[in-house]
Amino acid sequence: MAATTEAETHAHSDDTPDTPDTDPTPATAPVPAGSGRRLRLPGGVRRALALVVAAHPRQLVVTAAAVALAAFVGGRPMSEVGLVALTVALGQAILGWHNDIVDRATDAAAGRTDKPLATGVLETGTVWFAVACATLALVPVAVANGLVAAAAYVVGLVVALVGNLVLRGGVLSWLPWALSFATYPVFLSYGGLGGQHRGEPPVVEMVVLAALLGICVHVLRALPGLVQDNRDGRRHLALRVAVKTGATRLLLLTSVATAAVLVGIAITAGTVGLTR
Repeated sequence: MAATTEAETHAHSDDTPDTPDTDPTPATAPVPAGSGRRLRLPGGVRRALALVVAAHPRQLVVTAAAVALAAFVGGRPMSEVGLVALTVALGQAILGWHNDIVDRATDAAAGRTDKPLATGVLETGTVWFAVACATLALVPVAVANGLVAAAAYVVGLVVALVGNLVLRGGVLSWLPWALSFATYPVFLSYGGLGGQHRGEPPVVEMVVLAALLGICVHVLRALPGLVQDNRDGRRHLALRVAVKTGATRLLLLTSVATAAVLVGIAITAGTVGLTR
């Protein structure tokens, strides 16, 4: 009896198929068509888009549009308004690229993913090449506004570039902004297509108001980066004032001051004009 049982046991054991240890479900599930794939742009296109980002496009567009609008309100023909916009846009692109070159180390340390130089999407040499090309383009475009107007604009741009290197982290951080913005009325009052417009000096009130607007813009642009600037050891005007007033109150005060300056510019333009 025992032998029969053992034989039956063997028979049952041999007839039972072995159960695999692994799950029969395929290890890699099929991926639906179109999912998980990103459109990969050519390298040249990616670099071009990154250069646009590094040029601080929002500030570029706002500044160029504002100065062009001032030229339009001043009665300049559309051809000259377009020339003004192009001149300012080229200068702002140079300024934005230079700013990101100067800040590339601190931007990288802060983990700024919106800065192509800091993330390695752009190389410093590429941005310097863009600065050189834009500078070569700016010279004839600026001169087309007239020699005096071109000189005024270039001086303002150089002051802003120097401000990127020095003063920006100290108590005089506002000075390059005030001086560079003060050159805009000179650029407009002496400007004319083809360099044939001799122009006249701007009224003092407009120059002072433009300088005050530059200080207001400096503070407004500095407010979002106060925490990082404090970590980096910078002690510019906006940070010094924010420590005493608080960032929210400083934003409110600066917004009111900016509005007041813009109203003052509008009143001066409507009553006195850009030139006497």
